[in-house]
Amino acid sequence: MAALLAQMAVAMVTTAVRQTPTIDEPVYVGTAEVYRREHSLRFNPEHPPLGKLVIAAGTAFADARLEPGFDGDQTELGRRLLYESGNDPGRLMLLARLPVIALTLLFGVVVFAFARDLAGAAGGLAALTLYTFSPDVIAHGSLATLDVPAAGFLLTSVWLLWRARQRPLLCLPLAGAALGAAVATKMSMLAAVPVLLPVAALSVVVHHSSGRSRGDPGNADDPAASEGSRLLRLPRAAARLFGPALLAVSIVALAGIAVVWASYLAVDPRLRWTAPASVPDAHGLRGLLVGLLPFPEPFRDGMLVQFAFEDAGWEGFLFGRHYSGSLWYYLPAALLVKTPLGTLALWVIGAVALVAVPRLRPAAPYVLVPAAVLLLAAMSGDRDLGVRYAVFLPMLLAVAAAGAVAVASGAGAAAALRTPTRWRRALGATAAALLLFAAVSSLRAFPYYLPYANEAFGGPSNTHRHLHDSNVDWGQDLGRLADRLRERYPGERVWLVYKGSGVPSHYGIEASDPREVPPSRVRGLLVVSNSAIAKAEGRLALLVESSRAIEQVGHSITVFRR
Repeated sequence: MAALLAQMAVAMVTTAVRQTPTIDEPVYVGTAEVYRREHSLRFNPEHPPLGKLVIAAGTAFADARLEPGFDGDQTELGRRLLYESGNDPGRLMLLARLPVIALTLLFGVVVFAFARDLAGAAGGLAALTLYTFSPDVIAHGSLATLDVPAAGFLLTSVWLLWRARQRPLLCLPLAGAALGAAVATKMSMLAAVPVLLPVAALSVVVHHSSGRSRGDPGNADDPAASEGSRLLRLPRAAARLFGPALLAVSIVALAGIAVVWASYLAVDPRLRWTAPASVPDAHGLRGLLVGLLPFPEPFRDGMLVQFAFEDAGWEGFLFGRHYSGSLWYYLPAALLVKTPLGTLALWVIGAVALVAVPRLRPAAPYVLVPAAVLLLAAMSGDRDLGVRYAVFLPMLLAVAAAGAVAVASGAGAAAALRTPTRWRRALGATAAALLLFAAVSSLRAFPYYLPYANEAFGGPSNTHRHLHDSNVDWGQDLGRLADRLRERYPGERVWLVYKGSGVPSHYGIEASDPREVPPSRVRGLLVVSNSAIAKAEGRLALLVESSRAIEQVGHSITVFRR
């Protein structure tokens, strides 16, 4: 377990050191600094504060300079902090990313513990292997963003609800706090609330039922009478369980609400808030539902901003097709590209085991149902921008995959399975081979985890042919581009179309925008971010088509010769 987490830590820290700021990171880091210095909620209201408070735990050690009362927008705030205030952006970004890396490693411990509960130590190690070699978890767990923290808090809540079957008094409040932490990090985690509250009730029902079954053996001498009396007791048992179940739901809900409020109060105890102009008016069913949420006004206004984002009109790119709007199957297709083949196979085998094996079936509502509901919710969104919106799947389905190991080893919850030995050995060998295949596929991508694609789709060097944005090119390779231009093309004229938040001149890149002059004047090196190529139209498309590609930088930027 220590070895698996150590190699993951090395992969994430190496990635964090070598990558320049991605598109979203400067906004979060700048907002985190305003939270810490000015106790103001005015920036980035579309996301609750907790994830940015985690980031602030790292930037607090940077001693960064930022003038108080900055009145630009949040994008300008991030640029000002990183590039215009005399700070070292590399050091500041590393310190911002380290708390997220630490959380990602702790969530690995949760994966191990959850899977061990289901499938014994072997199942726990198998699940942890899938988690620690997940390219998506490594990629986004090494960034100062919100996706992995939100998903990890959700995973923790699910695990604690599972443990509440034995210790409800301890685990239910903690599960509610973890669920609240997920919602206080990303509003999209609200989709899990209608799933996990009934699961909390289920945990208490199981706890009480198991207690009564141990204390009431029935009439062993008269099975028919015992069955009859059991049937007569069912309505009374249901009535007795209604109260504890309702109490469990209330505990989880109240704990979650308290954490969301606490995250806002931690920033500003007086909750000073003036709705920015970007907050749309609340109309229709959405407005009614938002108004009913038991959360602070900044949270509710942030949800309205999110709804406005959804309606803004986005463009996507999938398997070479550039389109407007969204495709319902985008996320499943992108996950098919971005997940190691061995991991995909173990997800399927583990999910089947959780449904088909009686001893494992009680775990299905805890693992598979939240994963399915959250995936459906993410698929309904209008932003086809990356599998980071479904990064909870590598966590929850790693736990599910432990079911395959449980069947193979006869351990944990599957100890009483009567599976023929030869079948168990075959399944065990298959699971071991798939784990090795997944690990090797991930290691081959080092240190380019963000543009990872599995072998069936040509590996990281071909991801840009199938996907765009945070799946492959999120602005992370500007520093690598600067090094490449200095080493291989000193003194050459550079024309640059960069999609990202970095400032090219800060890294020593002196370039012009080729879209601002006639194509005949664009001679020398044409450097284009692959996300810009995916959506290229008009003059940029003509330039790309009439140029000769000579190399890739970090699998996210293409260098052309003209």
